[in-house]
Amino acid sequence: MKPLHPKHLTAACLLALSSFSHAGGIDRLEAFIAGAKTAEADFTQTVSDKNGRVTQQASGKMAFARPGKFRWDYSKPYEQVIVGDGSKLWLYDADLDQVTVKPLGDVIAGTPAALLAGDNAIEKYFVLKDAGEGGGLEWLEATPKNKDTTFERIRMGFKGDALVQMELFDFFGQRTTLKLSKLERNPSIPASRFKFVPPKGADVIGE
Repeated sequence: MKPLHPKHLTAACLLALSSFSHAGGIDRLEAFIAGAKTAEADFTQTVSDKNGRVTQQASGKMAFARPGKFRWDYSKPYEQVIVGDGSKLWLYDADLDQVTVKPLGDVIAGTPAALLAGDNAIEKYFVLKDAGEGGGLEWLEATPKNKDTTFERIRMGFKGDALVQMELFDFFGQRTTLKLSKLERNPSIPASRFKFVPPKGADVIGE
């Protein structure tokens, strides 16, 4: 199966760190917004249906630069690239040799990208609450204020000073779990990484 629709994939910009070892999830997120301008990590993505059955698995590398720039490179099981360049979102499917282009604002609102790669006004878009501890992680829960969104709620799990897991729940009972590893905070990332040029001969839809 293919990786998720772009609204799920922007769950990509999820990286976070906090210097508050005893802070709650909200404090950790706010510390991230204040301090992490760029980040890189490896990720694995698992989608389960409402019965808990795994329906999709994928992995790759991601990076972001606040505000609004991010990149997900899926390497398994299919090659796919998702780039947010600050104004547009580009989705390239290598199997189909097809590029889909959308205005970034229409895609990012109410998603994890708005939480982590957007601007500082996160409470304009989400209701935030600390969600306690579970599975060895400290959790934050974010509920989008805009009901015209893919997600019902988003959970972010911190361990120590790092965000290591996110859980995205949609209105159909599906849960997308994203796990991060090899996280690097504030690396130097060339601007060219957040630019996308469609491969020669690829079909471009939406531009």
